[in-house]
Amino acid sequence: MSSEQEQLQSSPLDVLIIGAGLSGIGAARALTEKCPGKRYLILERRQAIGGTWDLFRYPGVRSDSDMYTLSYSYKPWTQRKAIADGPDIKHYIEELAEESGAVRNIRFQRRVVSASWSGNDGLWTVKAIATDSEGKEHEETYRARFIASCSGYYSYDEGYRPTFPGEETFEGQIIHPQFWPEHLDYQDKRVVVIGSGATAVTLVPALTQTASHVTMLQRSPSYVVTRPQNDGVALTLQKWLPLRLAHQLTRWKNVLLGSFFYHVARTRPEMFRQRLLNMVQDQVGSDVDIRHFTPSYKPWDQRICAVPDGDLFHDLRAGRASVVTDNIERFTPGGILLSSGEELEADIIITATGLKLNALGGMALTVDGQPVTPGDCMSYKGMMLSDVPNLIITFGYTNASWTLKAELTSNYTCRLLRYMDRKGYRMAVPRGDPSVGARPFLDFTSGYVLRATDILPRQGDREPWQVHQNYLKDKLAIQYSRLDDGVMEFL
Repeated sequence: MSSEQEQLQSSPLDVLIIGAGLSGIGAARALTEKCPGKRYLILERRQAIGGTWDLFRYPGVRSDSDMYTLSYSYKPWTQRKAIADGPDIKHYIEELAEESGAVRNIRFQRRVVSASWSGNDGLWTVKAIATDSEGKEHEETYRARFIASCSGYYSYDEGYRPTFPGEETFEGQIIHPQFWPEHLDYQDKRVVVIGSGATAVTLVPALTQTASHVTMLQRSPSYVVTRPQNDGVALTLQKWLPLRLAHQLTRWKNVLLGSFFYHVARTRPEMFRQRLLNMVQDQVGSDVDIRHFTPSYKPWDQRICAVPDGDLFHDLRAGRASVVTDNIERFTPGGILLSSGEELEADIIITATGLKLNALGGMALTVDGQPVTPGDCMSYKGMMLSDVPNLIITFGYTNASWTLKAELTSNYTCRLLRYMDRKGYRMAVPRGDPSVGARPFLDFTSGYVLRATDILPRQGDREPWQVHQNYLKDKLAIQYSRLDDGVMEFL
């Protein structure tokens, strides 16, 4: 046992953070700023900071949220691009880790496998598998008063990957974007991207730069909208105002505009839908059939895909890319045979078929010896699980930047810790109420969400068990509401 492990056994951590991505580094920074006396560590399963933005390496990987809301309120985004590339986002996270001192508290290559709560001790005992420089594994034990789970919502080990008939006959390469080969050569190759979501609309324009032709093959269309690569208002404000003030004004502008458009989309869906389709028609012109961008569902029943400066549409008009809406009959030696009888020729097939969701990074959970399944719990303010003590979960928005909710969550964690210190409490647990009606955690019809209905916790039909997809509501419910609200039990 290492000296650090011995110390952790005799003197437990105040907070154990799981994950060194955008959420985990933000949680560490909040603790440093608002709870400077608290001891924490971050366990990261990979060998690098960045989470999603370190894992995904496919060409063109980028955020579909603007960086003025994906960045934190206290660390302004200083680059020109409002829709940033993955490497730039990773660099932002690394800077935050360095500036906050979090980098010194990260333990890399630690995969958390279980967490057990003891009410008698008021502590979590966390088991992690550590991998050394030679690839050898050993188990480590950590004890902590609080866990901040910042491990995201999808599996790092596997993406969603349906099996297609005849795959074994295809003579080219089949690639899943989550596991992109470092030196994949697609120059002058015919590429088919299966999918219509954010990954597909990102990949296609990036691949067209060197591939001979790229086809986006979709079973059904998604809503796709053009967003400016640069935010003109933000850049103007930065010229005339202090950077921090310019950042705050831009951030609130984008929050309010996003909330407004989402409200219009949900209250007047047909009008909003027609507006989106008109925008696409203006972009693609008469050479591309608008049916390829006309979904059967209402706006924001699934996430709307953003393309910066209409790059996807430019490639479609120029003939460098095409879009096909059809079902796959089977793979063939030279490509894909469709239900219509058409065969798409391909040298490389990319299965941008989505994520596989999981809860708590796949960590097994027990409370006083009883196994806990997140899917059987109800979510308290979208951050905690019913009847599970001292566990905070970061889960961002589906209709806005993840970081907006992550920052509220980390600030709430600090607020809760300070309150417990003042009152002399060691345990905070939201007590479930059987009279509260259960609903799905996410009001979303995307395939990756529907496949995980039984994995994610549920939300309730009333406060504080509701999961708002609304930053303004959450700011009131999380930042300003009473901590001792009659639902949270303190011991």
